[in-house]
Amino acid sequence: MFARLGAMVVHNPWKVIGLWALLAFAVVVLAPELKSTTDQSAFLPSHYESIQALEMQQEAFPQSSAPAAIIVFAREDGTPLTAGDSGSVAAIGTELLGARIADVTVIQPVPPSENRLIQILAVQMTKVANPSDATQRDAVKALRAELQQRVAGTELKAGITGQAAQALDQQESSEKGMEIIGVVTIVLILVLLLVIFRSPVIALLPVVVIGAISSMVGGFIAMVAKVFDLQIDASINAILLVVLFGVGTDYILFLMFRYRERLRAGEDPKTAMVSAVTRVGEAITSAAGAVVIAFMALILSTLGMFRALGPALAIAVAVALVAGLTLVPAVVSLLGTKVFWPSKAWRTEPKGARFAAVGNALGRRPGAFAVISGGVLVALGVFAFGFHPTFDLGTSSTSQTSESMIYSKELVRGMPAGTTQPSDILLRSGGGELTDEQLNAYRGALAAVPGVGQVAEPKRSADHRIADFVVTLTDVPESDAALDTVKGPLRDVAHSAAPTGTTAAVGGATSIFVDFQDAMARDYAIVFPVAAILIMIVLALLLRSLVAPWYLMASVFLGFAATLGAAVLVFQHFQGNSGLIFHLPVIMYLFVVALGTDYNILMVARLREEAHAGNEPKQAAASAVRHTGPTIAAAGVILAGTFASMMLAGNNALAQMGFAISVGIGIAAFVMAMFFTPALTAMIGHKAWWPREGGRRADGAGPGVPRWGKSDDFAYFHDAEQTLAAKSESRRGRSNTVG
Repeated sequence: MFARLGAMVVHNPWKVIGLWALLAFAVVVLAPELKSTTDQSAFLPSHYESIQALEMQQEAFPQSSAPAAIIVFAREDGTPLTAGDSGSVAAIGTELLGARIADVTVIQPVPPSENRLIQILAVQMTKVANPSDATQRDAVKALRAELQQRVAGTELKAGITGQAAQALDQQESSEKGMEIIGVVTIVLILVLLLVIFRSPVIALLPVVVIGAISSMVGGFIAMVAKVFDLQIDASINAILLVVLFGVGTDYILFLMFRYRERLRAGEDPKTAMVSAVTRVGEAITSAAGAVVIAFMALILSTLGMFRALGPALAIAVAVALVAGLTLVPAVVSLLGTKVFWPSKAWRTEPKGARFAAVGNALGRRPGAFAVISGGVLVALGVFAFGFHPTFDLGTSSTSQTSESMIYSKELVRGMPAGTTQPSDILLRSGGGELTDEQLNAYRGALAAVPGVGQVAEPKRSADHRIADFVVTLTDVPESDAALDTVKGPLRDVAHSAAPTGTTAAVGGATSIFVDFQDAMARDYAIVFPVAAILIMIVLALLLRSLVAPWYLMASVFLGFAATLGAAVLVFQHFQGNSGLIFHLPVIMYLFVVALGTDYNILMVARLREEAHAGNEPKQAAASAVRHTGPTIAAAGVILAGTFASMMLAGNNALAQMGFAISVGIGIAAFVMAMFFTPALTAMIGHKAWWPREGGRRADGAGPGVPRWGKSDDFAYFHDAEQTLAAKSESRRGRSNTVG
């Protein structure tokens, strides 16, 4: 199949390029806009209590909601507010409302805090049905501009925080991070490819090709999101950019290394490209298949953010694979050896002394290499047991210097930390109206819960059958203490103290995070095993072995544990963070397991090739490390480097993801694939390929014809080689005649 594909592309390069251009234009023109959301409630299914409370609130109070933003005032010198200051705050509120800022409906002054260190204005805005709607964020921008004009020249300082302000700052932080990630990723790819190939043409090749198809990838994702009503998380754009350039460059790298190898073997450029596609096509298709399967396993997730993330990343990898097997060979077949310009190094086989030495050492003592590399994985993996999840998405996804973060901290100087995102407890009557006695008794029970700062007077629905109790917690809504309060005593009391014949549901941001914990636990138990089983099936089909997939997946799981342990060590122990962002293990598992399997597949495919050529297991391992080591090392550096660029985005969530994934890829490339996997394969010997007899003839006499050498694909490839070689010779003959 891959020989036919390679020959078709090489014979028709302009048609292939034209088809890609036409497809890209059609997708970009027809695709809807790709929208994202930061509203975490959009990601939970309706059977969770927090979502039931939200639906009850929207039913009973369609025009009412918690303040979208909070304007926080304090004195510049940090002293308590005077009566004159409070008057100024009220006057500024009146002026802001009089400015008629679009979508700002109410600005309500609140009395100063008990210690008079801060005073707030509660801002109501036009409600938005779609979390991706920018209406409230635009209102915050305008409100901030008006606010600073009115505070200037006074002894007050003021800033805006709250849900809408945090959403705006998260968006701006994400956009800034995207710009940094994009620039760093492209520069890194250019520099590393220049170092590896010493050619600006090859260095630009992945940047141009992947940049050309990136809009098409976004279009495909937007189409799928619209058809299946998927909510795309705001952080996906940064991950998508890195995946597309990182994985796409890796596949191009695999192809170009083998293309250069075939040129050095004496093949003409077109034959060499057909050979390259034939020989690496199965390996990178299997590797991409493992990645796509791992990502698609996320559709089994309870959380909408992962159900959308999985298909989006799978589309990116699939398009990168198809481009790597068709568009890149078409472009290179037109350029020929000029793709290496101005370097001449492609003509001669390097000595490869370093990788040859490593391979020979591993071949001599595979047990020592297995123990040392495995020991490194186990040592780091021990720290994984200390993993602690945090749900502080606001501070993790936003720069600490943003206005919403600064004034959130200012707010807690005088008011309960939960003021920015209070909890809502909805009480519904099963029959008649709720009475004052019932509501007062229930409010008293809620106020007595440890961790509750205050409970506001309940709001009643028009029919007096639903009441909303706004509960302000004493702790930050995303903190462990707040989650423990809601998960434990608050929900217990909310349900047990509900009057006879009524039902209660606890809502709000903290309740949503509590339900996220339950959903994540369920996802860990389902998504992880399913992804592992499907990847093992891909490995079994590629290797035609029932033994190798088991120890390959075992090595990948060790790599996952080591990666998580490294992240815990750096962020929790060294930096002193309370925990790692809650969904990091899922993201990391998929990238480390799926992309780590990429390098294992590349190495094991070469091990199988060497074994089928008749080499004994230790000799096959030494040869595989020598020939495939440079490719894996280069690909690992590029992919790890592109993910490491996320650490420069300016927020903790992307920094943690960038660090964990880049370290995981480094472990997968330089520990698992380079040492652990070939060492284990050498130790297991021919049994690694059971039920096939890798490297042995049927009569046991020694090296024989590889079983795959008789396949139709390789027969076709042999014919294609002969045909292209004859055409090349004919062209050279005609050229000499003319000369």
